Amino acid sequence: MAIDRPHVTEWGVGDRTAVLIHGLSGSSATWWRVAPWLAARGYRVLAPDLAGHGGAPRGPYSRERWADDLLAALPARPDLAIGHSLGGVLLAMIADRLRPARAVYEDPAWYPWNGVGYGAFQPAFRAFKPWTADDVRAAHPTWPDDAVRARLAELRDWDPDTTRMAYLETAYVPVFPVVPSLVLLADPSDLVPPPLADHFAEVGFTLRTVPGTGHFTHVDNPDGFLAALDGWV
Repeated sequence: MAIDRPHVTEWGVGDRTAVLIHGLSGSSATWWRVAPWLAARGYRVLAPDLAGHGGAPRGPYSRERWADDLLAALPARPDLAIGHSLGGVLLAMIADRLRPARAVYEDPAWYPWNGVGYGAFQPAFRAFKPWTADDVRAAHPTWPDDAVRARLAELRDWDPDTTRMAYLETAYVPVFPVVPSLVLLADPSDLVPPPLADHFAEVGFTLRTVPGTGHFTHVDNPDGFLAALDGWV
C-alpha cells in the first residue's frame, strides 16, 4: 500500500531506495505499475510530486525550483533514480548532487521537440487539462483502466501555469553521464532521434528502446519498460 508524505508517495520497505520523477502534467500517480514492481524487488520507492502537480503546492515555477525541491525531499545516493520526460531533465540537473548509483532517463526532454522550442507546444499541453476518460482512451487506446484513472487524477491536480515558463524555449542537455546512466527511448522517439541517440551513446550513456511505445513508455508497454530495466534494478 502506498503511504502519502508531503509531496512524496512511498511504496515498500526494502533496503534499497528508488526515486521516480514524473514529467510535465504528470504526478507520482503515473508510477502505479512501476513502483509496486520495484517494491516487490526489495526497494523503498519514493515518488515526489513536482510543484504544480499532484499534492505539491502551486507556484512559482522554474526548473531550478523543481531541482531544489527534489534535492530537499529525496535522500542522497539512492540506489536507483528514474526520470520521465521533464523528470529526465531534472534528474540530469541534480545527478551530480543526488549521486544515484544508477540513473535511468525515460524519453528525456533534453532537446526541443523536433528542433522546435517547447514553448510552441504549450497551448496543446494546456488543452489536456479538461480531458475526459474518453479523450484519454482515444489518445492512448492500449491503456488499461488503471492507467486512464491515473492520468485523469494527474490532470485534475495539475496547474497548467507550469507551462508558462521561459525555460520551455531552452534546452538542458547533459554533456556526459556523471553516474552509470541508461536512456530508455520511445519507439520511435521524437525527443531523442537517431543522430542524438548516437551522440549520447558515444559519450557514455547506455541506450535501449522500449518497443511499441510513444512518449509514455512505462504506461504504453509496462512489461517492455520493466524488461528494459534488466541489469539496472
